[in-house]
Amino acid sequence: MTLWFVFAMMTAAAIFAVVWPLGRKPRAEREGSEANVYKDQLAEVERDASVGLIGAPEADAARVEISRRLLGAADAERAPPAAARTGARRAVSVVALLGLPLLAVAFYLPLGSPRLPDFPLAERARTPSATEPLDNLVTKVEAHLEKNPTDARGWTVLAPVLARLGRFDDAVQAYRNALTYGPESAERRADLGETIASAAGGVITAEAKVEFERAVALDANEVKARYFLGLSAEQDGRPNDAATIWRAMLDKAPADAPWRPLVQSALARVTGAKMPAPPDEAVAAAQGMSEADRGAMIQVMVDRLATRLKQNGDDVEGWLRLMRAYMVMGDRDKAKGALAEARQALAGKTEQLKQLDAGLKNLGLDG
Repeated sequence: MTLWFVFAMMTAAAIFAVVWPLGRKPRAEREGSEANVYKDQLAEVERDASVGLIGAPEADAARVEISRRLLGAADAERAPPAAARTGARRAVSVVALLGLPLLAVAFYLPLGSPRLPDFPLAERARTPSATEPLDNLVTKVEAHLEKNPTDARGWTVLAPVLARLGRFDDAVQAYRNALTYGPESAERRADLGETIASAAGGVITAEAKVEFERAVALDANEVKARYFLGLSAEQDGRPNDAATIWRAMLDKAPADAPWRPLVQSALARVTGAKMPAPPDEAVAAAQGMSEADRGAMIQVMVDRLATRLKQNGDDVEGWLRLMRAYMVMGDRDKAKGALAEARQALAGKTEQLKQLDAGLKNLGLDG
């Protein structure tokens, strides 16, 4: 509606500019007959000359100039009558009032679209192509942010991409800019802390810990920040404090929380307890399910076990269960990959390697 109102005002202004001069009366009609005025002036010159108020040369010059003006006024009075001129002006006015809007609409309708949503050039530049390399997209966003350094949304989008590309220092700066130019949130603080830790090779530095503490102060239930605070306690040699943090998280967590296996694995690591491995019967029973159901069931159990073993690779029985699960699922390559990881994790531990080799005989997997 605003756009149409602007167009209407522009059209009205254009019509007024055309019609207003047509509505003005001619000068002769406003001020009376100029010819009569000049005749009176000639008579006055004759009177002044007869009584000697002006000389003969001045009288002759005045007569010539007034006569010239008188002839011009006489020609003007022989123009078309006022009624005819008024009719012509009305015709032009009607054409201006109706023709201009119709002409504007005729041009605009096939070319314009007032209901099209706003799509500025900056937004078009952000629209990625499905086939464009990620590095090119990052370069474009960085160029945009160089010209618009206060675009908090742009920094928020760029930061995790830089972290994914391994450019942790740049990602840290991007998160800081997002917090500087945009609203503060627990999620952004936690993301910044995680990126600082990643830049330090996984060590929860004092700087990273400050960000996690700020995130928890903003939102006491911020999962990422609480997990990393527990990890910080573990790295500082305070396993009991870490266990307290992670137990509190698990007590409040929904049963299907996607991060639950990770926290359970961390808790088992600091307490020395073993996580329950996926029962062989459950894996075997999953073979009778549909592909979708079996995938959902197996994925949860196997991923949970694999996550724990990456954190604590000393569990020989856990490695055997993981390989057995992959074999039941028919994925021999993953089973071999798990075997390679197990040997790497148990390197130098003779007794545990013997247990691993003994268990492989029942799996039908080449040692």
